[in-house]
Amino acid sequence: MARQLSFDLPAMTALGREDFFVSPANALAVAMISAHVWPGGKLVLSGPVGAGKTHLAHVWAAETGGRIVAAAELTEEMIPDLAAGPVAVEDVPAIAGDGGREALLFHLHNMTLAQGHALLMTGQSAPGFWNLTLPDLTSRIEGAQHVALEPPDDALLGAVLAKLFIDRQLYPGPEVIAYLVKHMDRSFEAAARTVAALDRLALAERREITRALAVRVLNEGAAGERN
Repeated sequence: MARQLSFDLPAMTALGREDFFVSPANALAVAMISAHVWPGGKLVLSGPVGAGKTHLAHVWAAETGGRIVAAAELTEEMIPDLAAGPVAVEDVPAIAGDGGREALLFHLHNMTLAQGHALLMTGQSAPGFWNLTLPDLTSRIEGAQHVALEPPDDALLGAVLAKLFIDRQLYPGPEVIAYLVKHMDRSFEAAARTVAALDRLALAERREITRALAVRVLNEGAAGERN
């Protein structure tokens, strides 16, 4: 077996359509993103951290020529340029209570749709829980078509783990991923933490990522939660 090398390099996230694994947990969201034409010209995409919202936003932007912007980075100067084409606004709940940026998003919403372009908005929860304070913006967002990325099934969790390893240029055997899928917390966030912990431990000990190493990481994580 070729020796697996682990380098202390930043992870390079692959965001192409071919890098996104489709399963029953996300198939509806993928279909809606692929449709490109939404009721009223707008779509809300929700899901937990690591579920693939940013990945799908990049897939959509690549296929439509759209732009992507974080809600918290919106400025008045950006609005006319962004509204001139399809636009995805990520993590809208991050601006809840920020009257200035909520107003900017409201103007972006109106200008984008008025010019016949599509608007994609993302957040972790359903839009009814975004706690926005501008009533006009709230009503516009809650009137959008909404699709959610569901918690991962076994196939999706395994694919997410594999992708997280590949992003870090790591290639553990299938027995490692099978063990993690069976024993780890079933969330995208836990998958990211676990892969990062395995990467650090393998680098520190200059060894391959094996099932035994996976057992240690999960046991140490469980012990840390009890303390």
